[in-house]
Amino acid sequence: QVQLVESGGGLVQAGGSLRLSCAVSGRAFESYVMGWFRQAPGKEREFVSAIRWSGGRIDYADSVKDRFTISRDNAKNMIYLQMNSLKPEDTAVYYCAARIGIAIMTTKDKYDYWGRGTQVTVSS
Repeated sequence: QVQLVESGGGLVQAGGSLRLSCAVSGRAFESYVMGWFRQAPGKEREFVSAIRWSGGRIDYADSVKDRFTISRDNAKNMIYLQMNSLKPEDTAVYYCAARIGIAIMTTKDKYDYWGRGTQVTVSS
């Protein structure tokens, strides 16, 4: 079993920045892919970014490319999402997710474990 706990959400003005954190605990996860998804009110949960725990491969949704950066700290068992140049349309609950395997997937059904989410609100 893997436990994921997100933190770092909040209210920020458009153009501002936030850094989300995901604390990972439980089973050994060297062969995992860690992802960030988000869900706005009335919308489907959508892929934001993902990274292989072992390193090497990173992927981003087109809507956040060049603004968001995903990273990991293996020693601390943490995953981060640095979000810059935030826009009102980035407002959503952000979820950390883990997938068993090394292939990065962008569909939520391919992920095995989920955190409870953290709210990000961007005001205009």
